[in-house]
Amino acid sequence: MSKIKSAFEDGKAFIAFVTCGDPDLETTATVIRAAVENGADLIELGIPFSDPTAEGPVIQGANVRALSGGVTTDKIFAFVKELRRDVKVPMVFMTYSNVVFSYGTERFLSACREIGIDGLILPDLPFEEKEEFLPVCHAYGVDLISLVAPTSKNRIAMIAREAEGFLYIVSSLGVTGTRSEIKTDLESIVEVVRQNTDLPCAIGFGISTPEQAKKMADISDGAIVGSAIIKLLEKYGKDAPKYVGEYVKSMKDALYTCRKVHENM
Repeated sequence: MSKIKSAFEDGKAFIAFVTCGDPDLETTATVIRAAVENGADLIELGIPFSDPTAEGPVIQGANVRALSGGVTTDKIFAFVKELRRDVKVPMVFMTYSNVVFSYGTERFLSACREIGIDGLILPDLPFEEKEEFLPVCHAYGVDLISLVAPTSKNRIAMIAREAEGFLYIVSSLGVTGTRSEIKTDLESIVEVVRQNTDLPCAIGFGISTPEQAKKMADISDGAIVGSAIIKLLEKYGKDAPKYVGEYVKSMKDALYTCRKVHENM
């Protein structure tokens, strides 16, 4: 059974994204531990790539910093293996198809199983081409997590029916990054998802404030935050873990109040 589901069992999930190796792997490890200690239910680990097409300038910058610091996929695998000694929440990789291909799909997913990675998100992989990865993911017990975007429209039901782990709902068109306002009609997207799968769904892209997180979790099963965490890393560098911990706590507190409201309804 997918371990990812456990992230959603205790109310609304807070999912934190970090780019591995920004500014270095040691800081990434401390940031992840701070996030988990302060309530993060699932960690998305970005494997840096030279052409991250789904990312806005903030996460692009993190990719550049990590790569220029000498981070490689092998170093990230060794780093996650060490992290898994004490970090028990589900963890997934988010990267690009080319990273997996060039490493060798079978070798990559075999390593994922070995180090305790629960899922894989490939934002540049069209739903129609997922068979290139799906059988190998299944062979090694790694969930291939699907994304649903506002442009998915009549494909949402089909994507939801075949989804694994959790469904990543993209809040807005365009690339990642914080947004002052999210205007997409997410309720209707989530409604179609709910009609077609029992899997949890979480909303990401553009969420940065506790108010936004609460609003997204009111609609779905959780909120995914990346750029706001990366901004703290960019600003504070090696001192970022303290600030990331405080930030995650504020976001998780917002989701907790959201849960209490639902329980009392």
